[in-house]
Amino acid sequence: MAGLVIEKLSKNFGKTAALSNVSLTIKDSEFLILLGPTGAGKTTTLRCVAGLEKPNQGTIEMDGRLITKLSPAERDVAFVFQSYALYPRKTVFQNMSFPLEARKLSQTEIEQRVNEIARKLAIDGLLNRRPAQLSGGQQQRVALGRAMVRQPRLFLMDEPLTNLDFTLRVEMRAELKRLQNELAATFFYVTNDQVEAMSMADRIAILDHGVLQQVDTPENVYNHPANLFVAGFVGNPRMNFLDCRIDKNARVIVGKDDLWRISLTRSLFEKVAQHKGGGEAVFGIRPEDVELSNEAETDMIRAEVYVVEPLGDRTIVDMRLGSEIIKVKVAPNFEAASGDSLGMQFDSERFHVFDKSSGEIII
Repeated sequence: MAGLVIEKLSKNFGKTAALSNVSLTIKDSEFLILLGPTGAGKTTTLRCVAGLEKPNQGTIEMDGRLITKLSPAERDVAFVFQSYALYPRKTVFQNMSFPLEARKLSQTEIEQRVNEIARKLAIDGLLNRRPAQLSGGQQQRVALGRAMVRQPRLFLMDEPLTNLDFTLRVEMRAELKRLQNELAATFFYVTNDQVEAMSMADRIAILDHGVLQQVDTPENVYNHPANLFVAGFVGNPRMNFLDCRIDKNARVIVGKDDLWRISLTRSLFEKVAQHKGGGEAVFGIRPEDVELSNEAETDMIRAEVYVVEPLGDRTIVDMRLGSEIIKVKVAPNFEAASGDSLGMQFDSERFHVFDKSSGEIII
């Protein structure tokens, strides 16, 4: 398989910058997911790697070989599209064998490769059917199989699970990860679904408006976001953001209208002291890191229940604190009703503080 190095890649469509100075390294046999909202530049990045788009600047190397100016056919990559792009009049076998026939392999080798991959994907009983006779999940497997039979150096995948229903998407996430491990293949995968990214990726690269925001393991992206965008994009429900100010003299974070405050430990204060910006900031805490209690404990913030959202395996309670709403994840048997006054406490070791103007992380 192959490692990939993208250096300072930029791509414009007219006056619109789709990619801005993107640099990214994908290790050999790694499952790297490019995550971001619609319009972030994810597909454009894949198309540049595949040779389907020509970048305005930057370089792309695969295993130390510069491929920026090579044609798509010379790059030895396989592209799995969102739409599957199967030939409707060809059978499953013919769809999968087509790239091998183009390479003029012998019929014996073609049959051997197609049958082997079909067994791996559990579609060996469908080889005589046509795409219209297949379910969405089966079509997705055929599209993946057509890429796999080529034995490419790199797999490029553009939201391949988008057209599947929820249950099948969950199944195929596990199946794709299993196949990637079994093949020891290099996967460069694009999605706007953070659950896909968190559950499958070895590392996640987060892109927004053509600019790379953070590249790290799923655990670090979730627990140590680089900025406000990453913190808000990864997580469901998303991280709570509350306006605050940093009082360096008192060594505390103070909430809006002075409704709450958190004292800073020595180590946290040292990070805050290095911050050169102003006192205005954004406090971030995830719903699972907020505690609710019916007890009137003095060290808890008093807040009002705005709405309760039972979700079966958990319950989300929206708490109103002044003019701000804070989502809290609690056990499914937690009892609360709109209008109740509850005690609320933030985990003092699990919060973040961001610069309000730049969005960059402070704590």
